[in-house]
Order: sequence, then C-alpha cells, then structure tokens
Amino acid sequence: MDHRLIGVLVAVAGAYGVYLLYSALALGWTGLGVGPGRAPRGHRFRPVGLHRILAITAAGGAGMVLALVTFGGLLPALVAGGFAASAPSALARATRQQRQATAREAWPRLIEEIRLQTGSLGRSVPQALFDVGRRGPLLLRPHFAAAEREWRVTTDFERTMNVLKSRLADPTADATCETLLVAHQIGGGDLDRRLAALAEDRVQDLQGRKDARAKQAGVRFARRFVLVVPAGMAMAGLSIGTGRSAYATPLGQTAVALGLSCVVACWLWAGALMRLPDDDRVFE
Repeated sequence: MDHRLIGVLVAVAGAYGVYLLYSALALGWTGLGVGPGRAPRGHRFRPVGLHRILAITAAGGAGMVLALVTFGGLLPALVAGGFAASAPSALARATRQQRQATAREAWPRLIEEIRLQTGSLGRSVPQALFDVGRRGPLLLRPHFAAAEREWRVTTDFERTMNVLKSRLADPTADATCETLLVAHQIGGGDLDRRLAALAEDRVQDLQGRKDARAKQAGVRFARRFVLVVPAGMAMAGLSIGTGRSAYATPLGQTAVALGLSCVVACWLWAGALMRLPDDDRVFE
C-alpha cells in the first residue's frame, strides 16, 4: 500500500481518536460511535480512560506515520509521534480550561441573582440556587440539575452542596456553596453582605485575568509561529535540490530530530510561561 495512503488513513484515525476524547470529556458521551452511548451502571469513568488511550495512541501513530513519510527516517518519526501523542491531553486540558473560564465568567452574575432572590424576593436558599442554576450557562446546567435531584430525594442541603461542588470542581463554586450552606443552616441577616463581597471579589479576579490575557494576545499569536515557520522551512527544504536525499542521511536524520525536539521544547516552554495561575480549592 502506498505510504501516502497509509499516512492519510492514520491521520483520519488520529482525528477520530481526538474526537472521541473531546466527546467523552466535554459532552460525557461513552462508547466508540459518533454519538452518545450507554455505559453499564457503576462503570462511569472506564469509557473515558478508554477514549484517552485510543486518542493518544491514534494521534501518536498519525504523527509518526506522517513524519516517516515526510522525512523517511525512524528518529524524526519517534520525536514527531511523541509530540503528536500529547495533542489529546492538550485538547482535554483546553476543554477543561474553557469550562472553568465559562464558570468563572458566569459566577458573578449567578451570585448577584441568588442575592436578589434571597433578599428582595424572600426565597429560600435552595429555591434561589436551583432557579438561578436552571438559567445559567449551558455547561453548568447539568451540574445544577444533578444537585437539585439530590435535594429533592434527600432534602439534605449539605449533601446537595457536596454534589454540586464535586461536579463543578471550581474554587468560586466551593466558596459560594459554603456561604449558602452556612446561611441555610444557621440563618442570619448578613447573607446579602457576604454574597455582595463574594461577587465583587469574583469580578475583580475575572477582570484581572482578562487584562492578563489581553496583554498576552501578541505573544500567543507569535507562539504559533514556533510550529508554522519550522514546518514551512522543512517542507521547503524537501523540495529544493537534493533536500530529500540530504534528510535521508544519518546526519540529516539527526539534525531533523534535534530540530523537532527544539521546536517541541520551545512550544512547551512558551505555554508554561503564559499559563495563568489557578485558584486553589479550599472547601473540597
């Protein structure tokens, strides 16, 4: 079979593996089909692990085959395959960060609505929380719905808050849930003041992060050239003179592998430098 056809097939397999990983982490789908499947009760987390393994294997294999077809050597293929294998984990991390960013942006408004309903409208804390959750961002609604089901079954607000905190896994959610739990258990007239202070703190944190990301916009754009420019130069070298045969020599293979390693190192180093710190969870 032609090497190019093999490369295309492996690339398609890698893309489908990445799709499976994204659908499992972002949408909660299970199975190997293009749509959601059903997992046996009590095995909730096993399909996600299978998705991750398949995605990493497929992406790594696709990277190896493409590098092998391009450079004609095993050493560059190993480096490229190792880098490509990290793509599913990077995608999962980006999806998780996007979910956290959505929650971070939504919480100030949600807290203000809870404050309004428990204050001016005189609603109970659970009523206000679940009503606000039903109208929250789409990514957060399933977590609020799960907490509301727990409340209807047990009427245990502490247990309900534990469900919500474990599903949201967000520092702001932890602080909000603990504040509402204390207010529900012991009452008190300072709930409005506490929620107002919490909302103001979250607004300041959100604005600080937006300012930091705005300052990094140019750097993030330049970071993409760490991959684009070397790849373009390598492809150009293949088509000029005896470039392909030069790559096939032991010295050429070593140079390509070292070049790929430097590109990977610069990409990871730049990403680590630009990563914004996450708040620590206190009330887990």
